[in-house]
Amino acid sequence: MTEKRPIRVLVVDDSALVRQVLTRELSRYDDIEVVGTAVDPYVAREKIVRLKPDVITLDIEMPRMDGLSFLEKLMKHYPIPVVVASSLTPKHSEAAIRALELGAVEVVCKPGSQYSAPDVSGQLVRAIRAAAAARVGRRQEPEASDEVAAPSPERKRWLGAGRKVVAIGASTGGTRAIETVLRSFPPDGPGTVIVQHMPEHFTASFARRLNEVCAMEVREGKDEDEVVPGVALIAPGDWHMVLERRGAQYVVRIKKGPPVHHQRPAVDVLFHSVAKSAGKNAVGVLLTGMGCDGAQGLLAMRQSGARTLVQDEESCAVFGMPKEAIRIGAAEEVVPLSRMGAAILRAVESDDDSGS
Repeated sequence: MTEKRPIRVLVVDDSALVRQVLTRELSRYDDIEVVGTAVDPYVAREKIVRLKPDVITLDIEMPRMDGLSFLEKLMKHYPIPVVVASSLTPKHSEAAIRALELGAVEVVCKPGSQYSAPDVSGQLVRAIRAAAAARVGRRQEPEASDEVAAPSPERKRWLGAGRKVVAIGASTGGTRAIETVLRSFPPDGPGTVIVQHMPEHFTASFARRLNEVCAMEVREGKDEDEVVPGVALIAPGDWHMVLERRGAQYVVRIKKGPPVHHQRPAVDVLFHSVAKSAGKNAVGVLLTGMGCDGAQGLLAMRQSGARTLVQDEESCAVFGMPKEAIRIGAAEEVVPLSRMGAAILRAVESDDDSGS
């Protein structure tokens, strides 16, 4: 059997120390080869053509040309998987979300602040592996296939005391997939809880971005927030989010606890809590992502009577998490991303318990 060649990585960062640290840490892994480094996008452009890397790690703030401008040009003329390495500041997190919109595959923290080099290298290695497996093409703006549905008097099922909860999980490529789904929800759409694998602080910027473009209110979840129609809550980075029932109400709890599948927040943690607290009053949705996080939780949801949907292979950036859910029988329905929003609303409105 032919041995699989390592993932060829080009590190682009204006800091000599960061280039040195990332090269040293990444070189510890047999399946990754750092083929070069670049101090700015002009040097990077020449090395991309000459070295033909599989993945680029990219700093956002650099001299001569900023990372976002470079990324936009790169995705237009030479699409290649890009992992953005960014500092943990509000300014950088806003730029990182913009980078994901422009076509970056993942965002990770740079060495420094409260994260050690080994912590960062573990996150970065997983991101590089996911990026190498991702489909990268010309950028398309996320948009729903249909117009946003208007509030409807027929939709009383998600407005009453027995209202349903939508739980969504995603990883690689998920920021754009989640946006596509939420943009198809009406202003009074079902109460929604979301886990997107993303570092601390970046989830707040992601929620603000979604809140600007979606009819529903979207915000980062806080401990004891109620899950109500018209609001989508996103799990904060580095915290697990779980659903609890309080009488006729649902609330989210935000807590620490060990990472699950190397992730905090983890989709499985949310989905298992939804299966326990909401049962058949829930709809579970697993979108694009590498690995298997969310598959077992989605299976628990289906076994508890919830409706369960997963994104199809063709529309996934990485068909890992949905594939695993299908393999273990957790998926009741496999849906293209362009039709996922409408499929979720149909599932919410349905009294059919066939998902049990």
